[in-house]
Amino acid sequence: MPTRRTFLTGTAALLTVPSVSFAGGANELRAAASRIQLAPEGYGRTDVWTYDGQVPGRVLRLRQGERLETTLVNDLPQPTTVHWHGIRLPNGMDGVPGMTQDAVAPGGRFDYAFSVPDAGTFWYHPHANSAEQIGRGLSGVLVVDEAEAPEVDRDEVIQLSDWRMTEDAQIDPSFGAMHDMSHAGRLGNWITVNGNGALSKPVRAGERLRLRLVNTATARVFALQLQGLEGWVMAVDGMPLDQPRTAGELLLGPAQRADLIVDVTAAPGEEAFLVSYERNGGYAVTAFPVSGEAAQGRRAAPKALPPNPVPEPVLGEGRTVAMPLEGGAMRGLQSASYEGRRLDWRALVQSGQFWAMGGVAGMPDAPLVEAARGETIRIPMENRTMFPHAMHLHGHHFREIGPDGQAGPLRDTTLIQPGETREIAFVADNPGDWMLHCHMLSHQMSGMGTWIRVA
Repeated sequence: MPTRRTFLTGTAALLTVPSVSFAGGANELRAAASRIQLAPEGYGRTDVWTYDGQVPGRVLRLRQGERLETTLVNDLPQPTTVHWHGIRLPNGMDGVPGMTQDAVAPGGRFDYAFSVPDAGTFWYHPHANSAEQIGRGLSGVLVVDEAEAPEVDRDEVIQLSDWRMTEDAQIDPSFGAMHDMSHAGRLGNWITVNGNGALSKPVRAGERLRLRLVNTATARVFALQLQGLEGWVMAVDGMPLDQPRTAGELLLGPAQRADLIVDVTAAPGEEAFLVSYERNGGYAVTAFPVSGEAAQGRRAAPKALPPNPVPEPVLGEGRTVAMPLEGGAMRGLQSASYEGRRLDWRALVQSGQFWAMGGVAGMPDAPLVEAARGETIRIPMENRTMFPHAMHLHGHHFREIGPDGQAGPLRDTTLIQPGETREIAFVADNPGDWMLHCHMLSHQMSGMGTWIRVA
């Protein structure tokens, strides 16, 4: 079975990145079963689900304000949709079956068409049976370029994923396992970067790089550090920081993204690295072999990226709706409401529900909050569980509110550690029904999903 050790030792060669497609105009996005070389050399090919025969799907690239038009063609054996993660779009384009559209049946088609109001790094993935469909390979990155992009020598997408593989290099079919749902989620045993076991990007000493980091794993949190690279975090979840911050250790939860601008400080003949750290040590997810010298010397720190047109919440006037996060192993639910009935923990487990948000397990019939358009909503989330949760809000971006009450960065997904309380605040300016759920997808399928309504 592939392991992180074979990941480190078996794939040092230069590998290719996903192809780039400018997505303006009509095109197809075909979801289908494929067979690819996912595991290291010496293992057989793996049966996966792909967009257009690629893992990951091709990078879709537009400029801010342009229109994306694409037709999803479903050649899978089960219904699917596409969710355009982080894009503030019309409700009917959000890709949530039963809420914003009907699921696309096998053999069916669905036309997605919307303009992209924000520049940044986003991604796309199914929102029907998403734990399995993403876990089998369905995801891709969507880049929206600024009208005036920052000056860099290279602009690189780095998409991080993990896979649970069997001894014969096939996808482990145990989606929905009780242990995964009640613990940290479905953690894989094989990590890929842009669909490969490792990534090597030759660079020149002194070059300036833009690195677009995207965590498309279904549960894994990546703790990332730079070696031989120095730079700045410019944006998170597609939203520019008010001021760039020095790139130290970076925690990237499932569905989160970060845009970095870094300078190559390693000397010619050395290697720089993007390193992921875990309890049992670290490993390079991307290597940057260094040669030669850049055409110019070390440049000044970059200016902040231009802000996106996201409305700012008025913190002193916001309505507050508390939503504690409860459940899971070692902090089991005593009781919660599920499908309109109050159930004890035994009945919840028998119903496949291990988690609750605001005392409710699973998608409720009524919204968590019904907001007037333009209203500021504040949602404090106390994590009373023993596991982290990556909470994602559809159709909006929110400010993370710090313990001092000050507004932090704009995000669409916030990572909440055990015992931590995280408050988010946003302007409910996008009409429709929008999901709020954990992006540890085993948690979503076992209780951690709700919704808001913007009138």
